[in-house]
Amino acid sequence: MKISTTLPVWTIAGPVVGWLALAGKALGAQELLGGAYLALLAVALFWGVLAAVFHAEVVAHKIGEPYGTLVLAVAVTAIEVALIVSLMIAGGAETTGLARDTVFAAVMLILNGMVGICLLAGGGRHGEQTFTLSGVSAALTTLAAISVLTMVLPNYTTTTPGPFYSGSQLIFIAVVSLVLYGTFVFVQTVRHRDYFLPADGGGEDAHAPVPPAKLAWMSGALLLVCLGGVVLLAKSLSPALEAAVLRMGAPKALVGIIIAAVVLLPEGIAAYQAARANRLQTSLNLALGSALASIGLTIPAVAIVSILNGWTLTLGIDVKSTVLLLLSIIVTSLSLGSGRTTIMQGTVLLMIFAVYLFVTVVP
Repeated sequence: MKISTTLPVWTIAGPVVGWLALAGKALGAQELLGGAYLALLAVALFWGVLAAVFHAEVVAHKIGEPYGTLVLAVAVTAIEVALIVSLMIAGGAETTGLARDTVFAAVMLILNGMVGICLLAGGGRHGEQTFTLSGVSAALTTLAAISVLTMVLPNYTTTTPGPFYSGSQLIFIAVVSLVLYGTFVFVQTVRHRDYFLPADGGGEDAHAPVPPAKLAWMSGALLLVCLGGVVLLAKSLSPALEAAVLRMGAPKALVGIIIAAVVLLPEGIAAYQAARANRLQTSLNLALGSALASIGLTIPAVAIVSILNGWTLTLGIDVKSTVLLLLSIIVTSLSLGSGRTTIMQGTVLLMIFAVYLFVTVVP
């Protein structure tokens, strides 16, 4: 990535256009223009995604690994969590399964879709790629524990029948999730930072010039503005998307997958670009860090909201989803268990992702 002393105009205009489009929607422009305004919102969304990826790259080059990938993962997740909480407060008890559906879709998209595409793209271009096994192993261990504790175990507790935790159980699991994620971040950034650094020196972009501090601060601020606009634009387009899915006769769950995919686009594109540049360690830091942040921050936040409002939070996933989740964790762990990857691992993960999408549409 080539970084100059100034930001390209399109990276500044992207978030401005996105927020202006949102303002226009709030003022009733969509009712006047109909489908044309929906197209404008879609263009603004993808423009914002590309701008966010650029600004994330600037910040990452300035602060270095693994802090750069952590900034993008936490920023996206924090905004997503805020949006989920606001939707739950507005929708009431009927939305108590929203967090579960969003988190599950995000984990499946990341483990199979994002990681699979990165391994396939990187392997196709460079043959065999390497990464530091210790860091990836720590991330997968933490992800497996949080995923099962939050989305599988609720189906088998007996204090409260069904896919629910009791109040005390929910508080305990929320604390456990925070402890696990907090410990992972501490290990990643302080205690064992070297576990998350490229084993081969960083690939093609290892010697990219470091941007000036002023430029990095501007990109950091614009990154947050971009991500906020992307998430809100995605949610603004969701009613039209839901109507289109229903017209096709597909299950409503497909809408959640599409929205999660759009929200994860900045991280997905950044991870793909890193894999293509032979920086697989950065790519995996982004992907697995995003999955961990999604669960580790979302579950405690929605737990607090549900307890304060007296709601019963739906967390347990069904049997089909449990099988797919466990298969994804096992296959991802095996695929990344040697510190070396080829197109074979990427193909397997993408086929699991294809099955996940297919059985969602044809349950």
